[in-house]
Amino acid sequence: MSTTSSDPTTSYAKAPTRTLSAGGVTFAYRELGPKGGVPVVFFVHLAATLDNWDPRIVDPIAEDRNVITFDNRGVGASTGEVPDSVEAMADDAYAFIRGLGFDTIDVFAFSLGGMVAQALVVKHPELVRKLVLTGTGPAGGKDIDKVAGVTYYDIVRATLTRSDPKEFLFFNRNATGKVAGKAFVRRLQERTADRDAPITTKAFRTQLKAIKKWGRSAPADLSQITQPTLIANGDNDRMVPSVLSEDLHRRIRGSELVIYRDSGHGGIFQFHEQFAPVAVGFLAP
Repeated sequence: MSTTSSDPTTSYAKAPTRTLSAGGVTFAYRELGPKGGVPVVFFVHLAATLDNWDPRIVDPIAEDRNVITFDNRGVGASTGEVPDSVEAMADDAYAFIRGLGFDTIDVFAFSLGGMVAQALVVKHPELVRKLVLTGTGPAGGKDIDKVAGVTYYDIVRATLTRSDPKEFLFFNRNATGKVAGKAFVRRLQERTADRDAPITTKAFRTQLKAIKKWGRSAPADLSQITQPTLIANGDNDRMVPSVLSEDLHRRIRGSELVIYRDSGHGGIFQFHEQFAPVAVGFLAP
């Protein structure tokens, strides 16, 4: 399944898919960019697999950094059953990262991935050097437990118009958002070979259950997060309300906040030309 090359690719569309067994799970992952130094590990969103990362975000970071994306337990080509808690997902991510032999990483996380990243850094603060949290919110965050309702509603709307649900879930339904949504979905199709297995309905529902638990759990003590943290979102996130990005910013001391106007949950993808350089600069060694 894996390929080797003396010249590492910096194109996510061409990054080989590899596997690693750790903690009783065979994880599917992709690696790109130059080897060495602290890697940037990407934590993906609800219902997503390896194929759901925007190459316009990944590729600029991979120009100078070793980038790793992975399917958590029970997702895509990774084996096992999806855990029904964010904390258990973080335990699996830790097993994967340590299985690769890393003791220090930077994290780039989006949506559900941002929740998993928060749980990981609270439990293993020594592992994470820098943290990028996008389109996400804290444990006990207002209205996170309503994600399932919004998600199912938008899946129905997308089905009726033969669209990708992400066009509804991630982008505003105005002229600008519709164009940005279709462009985003096209970019996700740039990889034509060795594509990942889609998430199963059962795994998707279990992830929704985990998000609901996260939203209804006791508020986290985010003062424990002392790593440099970059928080970003659109100003009209219907999935994980934008106010929660501001909440994270207030509670994580010294964090930076970027909010993109006239955009939704996928604000960083709609504004990738502006956001990618910000992320690259923030993650610089």
